[in-house]
Formats: sequence, structure tokens, C-alpha cells
Amino acid sequence: MELSDLEYQKLADSLAPKSKTGKNCLKAFCIGGAICLLGQLLHDAWQRLGATQDSAALLTSVSLIFLSALFTGLSWYDDLAKHAGAGTLVPITGFANSITAPAVEFKTEGFVTGLAVKMFSIAGPVLVYGLSASVLYGLIYWLVTQVLG
Repeated sequence: MELSDLEYQKLADSLAPKSKTGKNCLKAFCIGGAICLLGQLLHDAWQRLGATQDSAALLTSVSLIFLSALFTGLSWYDDLAKHAGAGTLVPITGFANSITAPAVEFKTEGFVTGLAVKMFSIAGPVLVYGLSASVLYGLIYWLVTQVLG
């Protein structure tokens, strides 16, 4: 049986799974919002325990990183990501997951060649370009303030 391009496209479209974009966006929004809500609750709890505003912000970041790494190690973060999709990419928890997941996956290859090397396989380029960009932007800012300041 010979199909024309148009017939093939119609057949392919009829067999392709229907897009669940709206549902996926809603789930990502709700889960991402819940992670942010958890961050706010942690921040408020640290302040109630006597931490200053700056200390509470630092302790909240550390707590979210710890929880993300712990949940990644227990495979809970992956289960959550299957349902939440991009909602788990809330910057601090998503970044902690991106560092921890390869380390957990390759720990059987040894401490240095497995855990240490693979830990930065995804996050390494982000760190390199992020740090490089911040230095470049800092130099530009400094030059502008020297000239206009």
C-alpha cells in the first residue's frame, strides 16, 4: 500500500497521542507553587525560631537543597517529576536534583570516577557559564559606574 505525504500525515496524526498541554501546565504550576510554598513556610519557621531575615533566607536555601538531594537519593524526586514535569525545576531544588541525580546513578563506579565526576556532568556547564557571565556583567557594571559615576 502506497501512501501520499498528506495521507501519511493524516494517519500519523490520528495515531499520535493527544496533547495534554493544559493539564501538564496546571500540574507543573501547582507542584512548583507547592515547592515555593514549602520554601516560604520554612523561611517563616526559621524566623520564628529566632533567625534574622538574612539567616532565615540562608537556612531556607540550605533546607531546600538538603530536602531535594535527600528526595533524589530516595528516588522520590523522580516520582514527583513524572507528575509535575517542569514544576520540579524550581531553580534551587531543580539544580540540587541535577547535581545529585548523576552522582546517585554513577556511585557504583567509585567515589572519584563515579560520584565526583558525574555530579557535575549536567551542572558543570551551568556553573561555568553562570560564573563567567557574572564576571563579565560585573566588569561591565564596574566600567559603566566608573565612566558615568
